[in-house]
Amino acid sequence: MKLLVLGLNHKTAPVDIRERLAFGPDIIAGALRDLTGCQDVSEGVILSTCNRTELYCAIEDGAELSVRHWLSQFHGVELERIDPFLYAYAERDAVTHLLRVSSGLDSLVLGEPQILGQVKNAYQTARDCGATGKLLGRLFQHTFSVAKTVRTETAIGSNPVSVAFAAVNLARQIFSDLSQQTALLIGAGETIELAARHLHNNGIGRIIVANRTVERAHELAAQFDGFAIALTEIAGHLADADIVIASTASPLPVLGKGTVERALKKRKHRPMFMVDIAVPRDIEPEIADLNDVYLYTIDDLKEVIDENLRSRQAAAEQAEEIIAFHTEEFLAWLRSLDAAGLIQDYRLRGEALRDEVLARALRQLDAGKPPAEIVKFLAHTLTNKLLHAPSSRLRQAARDGDAEILEAANELFQLDTNNRTANS
Repeated sequence: MKLLVLGLNHKTAPVDIRERLAFGPDIIAGALRDLTGCQDVSEGVILSTCNRTELYCAIEDGAELSVRHWLSQFHGVELERIDPFLYAYAERDAVTHLLRVSSGLDSLVLGEPQILGQVKNAYQTARDCGATGKLLGRLFQHTFSVAKTVRTETAIGSNPVSVAFAAVNLARQIFSDLSQQTALLIGAGETIELAARHLHNNGIGRIIVANRTVERAHELAAQFDGFAIALTEIAGHLADADIVIASTASPLPVLGKGTVERALKKRKHRPMFMVDIAVPRDIEPEIADLNDVYLYTIDDLKEVIDENLRSRQAAAEQAEEIIAFHTEEFLAWLRSLDAAGLIQDYRLRGEALRDEVLARALRQLDAGKPPAEIVKFLAHTLTNKLLHAPSSRLRQAARDGDAEILEAANELFQLDTNNRTANS
């Protein structure tokens, strides 16, 4: 089996393409069963976040095109439409890519820690669905260990920067004094919790948390002296919001243009700052056309984020060295799988020859031949049978001038060329 990574991310595809290929949590299990049900795909893990959708697969040779077709067909998008945005990595490059992703080196925010948790969740979901086996199981466990090493041995996680941090930092640039502002946070996941924490630490005046599950919204809001509402109540509170940050797993926008227009009228057109971190998007893109609204998507935050990355560059270089070393370590294990099969086949062949010669020797013993003669027969015949095939191949290599085979045999059988030369 071969390793394959097929996917797209914030570097290769705009948000409208990424949201078309996103896998929501409610469809991941079915998608995994469907993917591993494909011919020539034996294992699979699907990693789907705001910034990337990636398929990690164990496949037979030549099955990459089948995986591409599966991705397009599953989402009902023509392959020609998405193919220019896809990247594919195999074997060594696949291992390196996963290690870089899990260590935060391929993130929109260099070194951000959230991605490792997302990779772990993706693997656990695949494992629970029975979609992983020996190859991906070993790869992902190896990855988690390497990512921990990168975190502990480098400063890649210092000076906290994240999409949530960037959103709050941008809000501070627009509203110099956050103590007079109200923030409406739509969703209650990890990104929204980070945004709430950053807002609270920057002295935000008031926090409102809107979520589909109101109990979860209450839990989050209580940490920051805010209050919770259901998604259906957003329209009634939107006019109070100076800052709106949205990040849900909804497949459709939760905030429409008409709702925002009505809120702006109530606000008497005081400006409203909005950040849509979700993929698929939570806020209708047309809202950006409204006066007095400053709408940013996750892609727009890149410029803000870039300012916070300089201190992590040296750490990233150190992390790349760690990843390069551990990529080779995993590939060595992968190569050992091929060697294990070869060794097993070689031993089975030797045991079959042994049993054949032993059976002949026992028949001779039953026939009354002297034991010493039978022992000599056994040793001579077994030696000839074991050495016949490699001896014939070495003679052919010598005739063909195949020095590589001869040198490999010398190394494999640990032959003493000095003694051979002296004896000759």
